[in-house]
Amino acid sequence: MISNPSVVCALLGMPGSGKSEAIGYLVEKHQWPKVYFGQVTMDEIERRGLDLTPENERIVREDLRAIHGKDHYALATIEKIRALGSVSGVFVESLYSWTEYKLFREHFGDAFVAVAVHTPPRVRYDRLAQRPERPLNPEQAQIRDYAQIEKLEQGGPIAMADFVVSNVGNLSDLTDSLDVVMDCVLSR
Repeated sequence: MISNPSVVCALLGMPGSGKSEAIGYLVEKHQWPKVYFGQVTMDEIERRGLDLTPENERIVREDLRAIHGKDHYALATIEKIRALGSVSGVFVESLYSWTEYKLFREHFGDAFVAVAVHTPPRVRYDRLAQRPERPLNPEQAQIRDYAQIEKLEQGGPIAMADFVVSNVGNLSDLTDSLDVVMDCVLSR
């Protein structure tokens, strides 16, 4: 029987909040594997032969949930976590919906820890416009925010996070805050 990891730590946050930087730092520091919810979308975009654009990402995300149910991403990600075998911990990137949050909480119990990375919209929109991969202008970023809040119920998991890290400073400020959170997580 495959056992669940002792810690399943999901990094939550709106686009541009710093989830990828946070999880990259944590994976390197703790040497735990990362499972990315968004890989389900990327795989489907490739399968459909579509260009990787914000619009196609949104269409595919919404299609997959409409076709397979709101729990599709969570079930696929839980399967990937279980396939890792015996690992002490795992980081999960881009858990979005209330359904996903509840399923993870139900499946992993107290091993599941949600950490929200919060950054105000104005700062996120500036970051999204400057990122090298899949940049978004402020209008596209706001459209994505609204879609993720309204259609994916992304606000619920963020509101229920076990820890919240503010990411308005520099990378060192973010990593210092993440270290404090992980000290708390690992000392439970």
